[in-house]
Amino acid sequence: MKLSALLTASATAIVLATSAFAQNNPIVGGAPMLPSKTIVGNAVNSADHTTLVAAVEAAGLTETLKQPGPFTVFAPTNAGFDALPAGTVETLLKPENKALLAKVLTAHVIAGKITLDSLASKARGSADGFYHFNALSGDALSAQVRGSQIYIYDENGSASRITIANVEQLNGMIHVVDKVLVPK
Repeated sequence: MKLSALLTASATAIVLATSAFAQNNPIVGGAPMLPSKTIVGNAVNSADHTTLVAAVEAAGLTETLKQPGPFTVFAPTNAGFDALPAGTVETLLKPENKALLAKVLTAHVIAGKITLDSLASKARGSADGFYHFNALSGDALSAQVRGSQIYIYDENGSASRITIANVEQLNGMIHVVDKVLVPK
């Protein structure tokens, strides 16, 4: 086989393998989530996460979430932000509330790469049925399995359901959640 044919065949195999891996990643907000992109690099393409992306930018956390991590992010959808009391998002996005917005957002991020199976296993293996852990903000979170669903609880006892799990990122993992986790 000629070298050029061998190189073409090798390049084609790499592209097909990469495409197959990317196809195994869930589609989020109508966009493919590419494992070769960072958390921010993928989130900006999701139509369901425009509020989250705007909030991350307003809080000055874009560069942080581009770092190697790894991070696990519980990413609330636009509908999750819309469910907050009227005016909450607008108030949080004001420049004078940047520190509070950063606290709310980092309450959705944990160090490490945690899969749905790992969360479920840890919750099922605990004495109280909850896996307790801390977010980067320092806030306490808990995971609980209810039937075939996993819920993440904030410090106020409010539950957010994981709706799309195990979205691989270059620097971690995203689990899409249906509500905003609110720190105390």
